[in-house]
Amino acid sequence: MDSSAPTAEEHTGLHQDSVAVASGRPDREPGSAVNPPVVLSSTYFGQGQVTAGDRSYGRYSNPTWDPFETALAELEGASEPALAYASGMAAAASALSLVPPGGTVVMPNHSYGGTVGLAQRLADDGAFSLRLVNIADTAEVKAQLAGGGQPAGGEQLAGGGQPADLLWVESPTNPMLEVADVSAIAAAAHDAGALVVADNTFSTPLVQQPLGLGADVVIHSVTKYLAGHSDVVLGAAVTSDPQLRERLLTHRSMHGSIAGPFETWMALRGLRTLALRVERSQANAAELASRLQRHPAVAAVRFPGLPDDPGHERAKRQMSGFGSIIGVEMAGGAAAADALVGRLKLWLPATSLGGVESLIERRRRHTNEPETVPEPLVRMSVGIEHVEDLWADLDQGMR
Repeated sequence: MDSSAPTAEEHTGLHQDSVAVASGRPDREPGSAVNPPVVLSSTYFGQGQVTAGDRSYGRYSNPTWDPFETALAELEGASEPALAYASGMAAAASALSLVPPGGTVVMPNHSYGGTVGLAQRLADDGAFSLRLVNIADTAEVKAQLAGGGQPAGGEQLAGGGQPADLLWVESPTNPMLEVADVSAIAAAAHDAGALVVADNTFSTPLVQQPLGLGADVVIHSVTKYLAGHSDVVLGAAVTSDPQLRERLLTHRSMHGSIAGPFETWMALRGLRTLALRVERSQANAAELASRLQRHPAVAAVRFPGLPDDPGHERAKRQMSGFGSIIGVEMAGGAAAADALVGRLKLWLPATSLGGVESLIERRRRHTNEPETVPEPLVRMSVGIEHVEDLWADLDQGMR
């Protein structure tokens, strides 16, 4: 019998749920383990000339990375192996390194705070010019990509009006849950000669595949849904372009932003249950968003799964679900939001998202959160607990 592990081609036709379980397995040798091992080594045996693909030193490769990078690439529909990084921010920094010196980046004003903060620092240091946009406003994004747009207030356009070199996409955005028309703005970016990087952390490849919508590179904070248990800090980047992958790999190796083998092994273990966790957390989120919308203590609910949400129709077109993050504005303002978080017993008052447990926080408690994020906005990362228990806790906290 053929003892080799199935290839991506042999997984063709499988549902994504099955790919998450089947991909990245060792060869099927009789008596061998069904799970890949953790390899804890900083160096490898070798002599003579080192050529491309040879293992020589732990900063360049580790056998533990390979199955995770294979599985994630397969889930994202990429033809090249993914790249694992020490954190989501390390992956973001690597992606931003693709911008040529003096180039221009167009980025959502409501992106992950660490990403915007890094981009602003790089812009302040003269690495590139930065244009922040409402990513849900397709006309505004297209204008800024072409270099002919004008920011609100009439300020001088960053980059002197030149076309953009990179479009950064978050959809849905963090924490406002705005939904971009990814295909339209990716096409506009390519028309302007720009690369497209999409942060797919919120959606996971089970809900959205940005490469199929026109993105050139997809990044993840693996810390969140992919690992899924709030016990790993890890990042990843995925592309089908071998030249872009080589540039990203070089940046990872030269900057030392490599993933630990044990963390990568844990992330692969978490990936095996991704489909179950996403299915349950999305169902919980949809039910809670509907109930929250009718609660007298709530002023507004942001969730793409609600039929009257501004991003609902776009999300239906380009996503296979609506995610597990809810934004809630409390009617009583910031004080009511803080009081809610303080009263909860099952929900955990903590930042981050995507774990099996439900997390909640008022976003403006972070000093780097944009002023355009409402003070009473509470972000809920819905976990896999029983929905009635989650609702009972929220309800008593809002009374």
